[in-house]
Amino acid sequence: MTGHAEAPAPALDRGPRPTVRLLRHLLPYWRRLLPAALASAGSELAAAALMATAAWLITRAAQQPPLASVSLAIVAVRALALGRGALRYGDRLLGHDGVLRAVAGFRTRVYEALVPLAPAGTPAFRSGDLLTRLVDDVDAAQDLLLRVLIPAAAACVVAATATGTAAVLLPRAGILLGLLLAVAGFLVPTLVLVLSRRAGRAEKTARAELAALTVDLTQGAADLDAYGARCRAHERAGRTADRIAALERRRALTTSLASAVVPLLQGGATVGVTLLALRAHAAGALPAVHLTVLAVLALVSFEALAPLPAAARRLADVRASARRLADLLDTAPPVTDPPIPAPLPTDEPLGVDITDLRVRHAGGPPALDGASLRLPPGRRTVLLGATGSGKSTLIAALMRFVPYEAGSIRVGGRELRETAGADARRVITGMTQDAHVFHATIRANLLLARPDATDAELREAARRARLLDWIESLPDRWDTLLGGDGATMSGGERGRLLLARALLADPPVLVLDEPTEGLDPDTAAAVLADILDATRGRTTLLVTHERSGLTAADQILTLDRGRIRPATQDDIDDPQDRLRQHTGAPGH
Repeated sequence: MTGHAEAPAPALDRGPRPTVRLLRHLLPYWRRLLPAALASAGSELAAAALMATAAWLITRAAQQPPLASVSLAIVAVRALALGRGALRYGDRLLGHDGVLRAVAGFRTRVYEALVPLAPAGTPAFRSGDLLTRLVDDVDAAQDLLLRVLIPAAAACVVAATATGTAAVLLPRAGILLGLLLAVAGFLVPTLVLVLSRRAGRAEKTARAELAALTVDLTQGAADLDAYGARCRAHERAGRTADRIAALERRRALTTSLASAVVPLLQGGATVGVTLLALRAHAAGALPAVHLTVLAVLALVSFEALAPLPAAARRLADVRASARRLADLLDTAPPVTDPPIPAPLPTDEPLGVDITDLRVRHAGGPPALDGASLRLPPGRRTVLLGATGSGKSTLIAALMRFVPYEAGSIRVGGRELRETAGADARRVITGMTQDAHVFHATIRANLLLARPDATDAELREAARRARLLDWIESLPDRWDTLLGGDGATMSGGERGRLLLARALLADPPVLVLDEPTEGLDPDTAAAVLADILDATRGRTTLLVTHERSGLTAADQILTLDRGRIRPATQDDIDDPQDRLRQHTGAPGH
């Protein structure tokens, strides 16, 4: 740890140049990056100075001078040789330390910008594409620093020093060397950047598409098989991979040709400077030792410029990534917090009053229109409704995931739109339809709700969700590793785990959105009965389309055509049961 702290990163506000915005975020880390840039430039300078000094020493030694006259050069050669290695090590160590810290900070900033978008603002991005932006595109900041800016800065320092030294020894040689260094260090990389820009953008887009297709092929394999679409999906992924390979070949050819130009310029500079030096030496205007120094200096000064064509190609990639990140970060969140959020009460139990609520999605017809609902403190409310009736929209509005254009939601007497979204979700939270089980242990999955929970609190939450006996029966118990999204669990076990996580969060208002989704009728009825038993004495909203196992609810309501009304017996009765009674078919 260093003695100073990084300055806070500026917000990535909207601007005309995404790459400039990316650099603006990295500026707070300049104290760590500047020593790395200096070490890199020092290493390249030491290499050039070592060769030039060695050339001077060899030439001067051939003249058999007194040892004292070359002793300083001997010491300089040794010091430069050792210093080059030390500076190179410092360049790598300091550069990677600063860059990795900067990238970690930037990734955190991007993740923080994603949080307000989820879940209502993320459907515009496919999951694989979103992952590519969060991982690969953020890593572009690393390339921008390590493979573009630091090498370019070192090349500029070496080119300026070599040109200045040559100009002091022989002005005409300095002019020629400076011109050829400018061509190799500026014109050639600029040409690579221009030629690679469009292909780089297309390659980034194709890679994001391939990532999205890969996610579809892995997570949606069962659906693709069911519709006979797996082969078409594989063919599409193969075509995308072929397109990426073609773009890579085109860009590699451009970079290779540009990289070949640099040695040609290096050879031309060496020959040209040497000829000028020979002419000056023949005229008696240049000592022999300076002739060899100029020739070697022209040769070695291009070494620092050799990485620049590849750096220009990287810069094209960085610009494409920065543009994709800007598109993501410029996406307006569905709900914005007020300038001065009002605090929500946290006293339990809390009541919720919804009056004439209207919620609309993306300019379509209202999903909720005039919906009114009261959640009494400490009471369990069940809201019935068919699939697509707006139940999940109501949950999203309660948790401040989507805005409501009319009506009111008051929590403990406080209007919800006057509060911050994070505060609202600390008070109103629970189990949503997209709740995820991570590829981690049972303990780790539960601790997501409350990282500081004790073992006793974990056991109590599992007991109330009727999951404790199952956990205790496992060989590794709480340290049992679960598959991705609960692949190693049954539907009932997964639902109870998510319920235990919601109970462990212990919010003042608990919302449960379709907790029995995907379960068979018998299991669904048992899970609903367990949920109502586990939430006794807690302000709870249970949203479901199931009809069985609801006898313990304090009130049962129905959402129909965007409005909420008390449920009738026909609403509560299971349609399948009525059908069996009518036909005389046996029950399940």
